[in-house]
Amino acid sequence: MANESFSSKVCNVFFYNYLYIFINFNLYIIKIMSKEFEQISLNPGFMKHNGGVLFRTISDTEYEFKSTINKNHLNAAGITHGGYLSALVDAGAGTAAHRSADNAPCVTISLDLKFIGASKVGDEIIGSVKILKKTKSLVFLFCELKCNKKIITSASGVWKILKVKPSNLGPGG
Repeated sequence: MANESFSSKVCNVFFYNYLYIFINFNLYIIKIMSKEFEQISLNPGFMKHNGGVLFRTISDTEYEFKSTINKNHLNAAGITHGGYLSALVDAGAGTAAHRSADNAPCVTISLDLKFIGASKVGDEIIGSVKILKKTKSLVFLFCELKCNKKIITSASGVWKILKVKPSNLGPGG
């Protein structure tokens, strides 16, 4: 009887430890795959100066980011400047590369953009990133910017995964 009690206690300890680990792991995954946007432009830098970028993880290979166009983002024609859209893609897609590379620092090697449509003051721009391939040293991805559910910019790029310790600057510049 004492052996049964001891073995019963051991089983309970293993069961509850397993349950604890299982629940915490699932909470961690839910946090990682959060559907909520988070501000990634926390420290002084170019993107924070330009209004910041909100970012969220959809899956291991899919990410989204967004920003709202303000007066400073316009060109002389009164539409969003291509340079701002380029910087937005670089920051959002670069953060996706960073996250897909287990938070290792990444730098842009190549970024090819196509400007397809326009946006104006007050428009919310939503970027979607798909990681196409990840190697030990490179991340290949595709990105689209949409405004009012219409594609305004498409991009493909390659990011280099650096083999250095992460800085405290964080993603999104």
